[in-house]
Amino acid sequence: MGEGKHPGGRPPVYDDDSFPEMAEKLCKLGATDAELADFFKVTVTTINQWKLVHEKFSASIKVGKDPADERVKRSVYNRAVGYDYQTTKIFNGPSGPVIVPYTEHVPPDTTAQQFWLRNRCKNEFRDKQETVVTGADGGPIKTENVIYSGVLAEEDKSI
Repeated sequence: MGEGKHPGGRPPVYDDDSFPEMAEKLCKLGATDAELADFFKVTVTTINQWKLVHEKFSASIKVGKDPADERVKRSVYNRAVGYDYQTTKIFNGPSGPVIVPYTEHVPPDTTAQQFWLRNRCKNEFRDKQETVVTGADGGPIKTENVIYSGVLAEEDKSI
């Protein structure tokens, strides 16, 4: 093999000087691993490999994703419990526009509540239902095989 030649295969695409910073910025904007792969023109498997091999890249993704994840958590919580915010309405008054500040109320959202409860209180609010069938006092189910022999009495002929 000649001096300075690559040992074989495709040369690595990863750039430790710029990729961690770009990945962090993209993740702060909400990018997923699939979107990172698309941006860097590689597969998701390659992104996962880079996270394992390049500590700086892995750390930058975590730093970028944490604030975005926290923001979404707060948003889901706020939708679940409802919230108020300050805003304004603009009316057309006799001498021009009139700006009126007011408080807007966003009521609690049951879908956000269900999502929150299913994820935060899994044992109490899960979709999966379990049915346990037991016998008397929680014991095993008792079965009986009844064998009739002989002639049935007149009132028992329906058996």
